[in-house]
Amino acid sequence: MMAITKSGRIATFALSCGLLSVPGVALAAPKPPASVYRPTDSSGDVRGVGTESQDIIAMADQMVRDLLTVPALLNAKTPPRVLVDPSSFKNQSSEIIDKALITDRILVGLNRAAQGRVMFISREDLEDIQAERDMKRKGLVDKGTTGQTAAVAGVDYALTGRISTRDAVNTANGQRSRYTQIMFRMVDMEYSNIIWSNIFEFKKEAGDGGVVYR
Repeated sequence: MMAITKSGRIATFALSCGLLSVPGVALAAPKPPASVYRPTDSSGDVRGVGTESQDIIAMADQMVRDLLTVPALLNAKTPPRVLVDPSSFKNQSSEIIDKALITDRILVGLNRAAQGRVMFISREDLEDIQAERDMKRKGLVDKGTTGQTAAVAGVDYALTGRISTRDAVNTANGQRSRYTQIMFRMVDMEYSNIIWSNIFEFKKEAGDGGVVYR
């Protein structure tokens, strides 16, 4: 039986290190982690100081519940016409965020809960609506089943808002902090009254990481 001396072990280690540097001999790249489904209302392994799915869900649910208590919306004799559109939100924060993630969830929640007591107006589809109206009036298609009107529906109230942030960075260790505030308002589009308002806020801290929000 052959004994391996200390010098032999060193030689073997040196040989193995040398093989790593031989041209054409490449190490296998580490496999990326498999994708995993996470609950959308909880944080996953990739976390930073930005607005994440659980924040959007909590924010929208809170605003929907509060809006359903506004007498001008739910107790009106004639269902009021409400506009909920991302173009009515201003993003003044340091974060790039798709505002439709917020407004779409609020719109769907309100539309389902209101059960016809509030009518929601679409301005996002206005171009397609106008094209259809023109075809009806030119006789290219029939009048449909709901009749015709001189103009599209006007808006009584519009949900507006503003996204703001305050960032801080510890230059010594890269620790980051961000305070996020999202302000919501329901505005009377005839008289400019604010019939409802609310704020959703949170503050997050994280180490110097590579999380990028898109």
